[in-house]
Amino acid sequence: MRAWAVVETGQPLQEKDWPTPEPKGAEVLVEVTHCGVCHSDLHIWEGGYDLGSRGRLSMQDRGMTLPLVMGHEIAGRVAAVGPEATGVAVGEAKVVFPWIGCGRCEACAREEDNTCPNPPRTIGIYRQGGYATHVLVPDAKYLVPVDGVDPAVAATYACSGITVHAAIRKLGELPPDRPVVLVGAGGLGLSAIHMLRALGHRRIVSVDVSAEKLEAARAAGATETVLGGQDGAETTRAIVAACGGPAPAVIDLVNGSATARFAFDALGKGGKLIQVGLFGGEVTLPLPIMAIRALTLQGSYVGSLADLRAVMGLAKAGKLAPLPVATAPMPEANAVLERLRDGKVTGRVVLRAEAA
Repeated sequence: MRAWAVVETGQPLQEKDWPTPEPKGAEVLVEVTHCGVCHSDLHIWEGGYDLGSRGRLSMQDRGMTLPLVMGHEIAGRVAAVGPEATGVAVGEAKVVFPWIGCGRCEACAREEDNTCPNPPRTIGIYRQGGYATHVLVPDAKYLVPVDGVDPAVAATYACSGITVHAAIRKLGELPPDRPVVLVGAGGLGLSAIHMLRALGHRRIVSVDVSAEKLEAARAAGATETVLGGQDGAETTRAIVAACGGPAPAVIDLVNGSATARFAFDALGKGGKLIQVGLFGGEVTLPLPIMAIRALTLQGSYVGSLADLRAVMGLAKAGKLAPLPVATAPMPEANAVLERLRDGKVTGRVVLRAEAA
């Protein structure tokens, strides 16, 4: 197999030729046809996350080992199965659920591996991932049928799709005409717009610092847009004006110090701020306001296997408009990462196998 791996954090990926794995037990070998390049890959590539005054979260301290093949948004064909694998056959087109837990705890028993409290086995972070010709999946249960969905788009559902689906579910029952604010109009932001519309929501306010990305958000179905700036208080006022009053719900898909601050300040009584992005930093909040306004701040980390099945179900039924996806040959993985780092990607870029 051929792979494009992080050998040293922050340095260009290196092309590697390794023996193709042979599946054992319940394992399944998937020939990768498409693999999304996710913003999280930038943090993994750089080796950690900014924790503000608490320093830096090191991926290697968390168990990441190099060389690492990144890539956790994977679609492909089953190439081989282990002797104990069930419910899967060679040649089937599948999307890979990458957020794999220990397999033994209560969370994993509920198929909520993404909340597993034990050391994770995430594909593309703690196991070799999809920037490669093949990927080894520990169990067939982590494979979801593509079912005729464009595999380049389906690959993105394994992260961006389930991430926004899980975040939206955390808002609870919200009338379709009450505004939901989405901070960030990149790949996740556009995914969230499509997902809200698929779920029947009609008021979507998109916030970004890029006029070009806001144009893409309007094309995707945002009903109002806000061009953010250096002045957080001004951005808060613009969000409140776009909502016609304080915001009942904000999903922060950037989740940096500045965005968390203006998103919090825009909330109305009983409002919810769902924090998704991993941009980094920290924020200081006025605690009495939390109580007086009965506000909720909740983190949301990717999604569950059930979320992936639900998202693929929406796509298969034609309810989920496909993301604007551009593809690039797998050997261009490093160049795509650099474009993403430099803010030159609108929508999503998915790597494709040269034969795909």
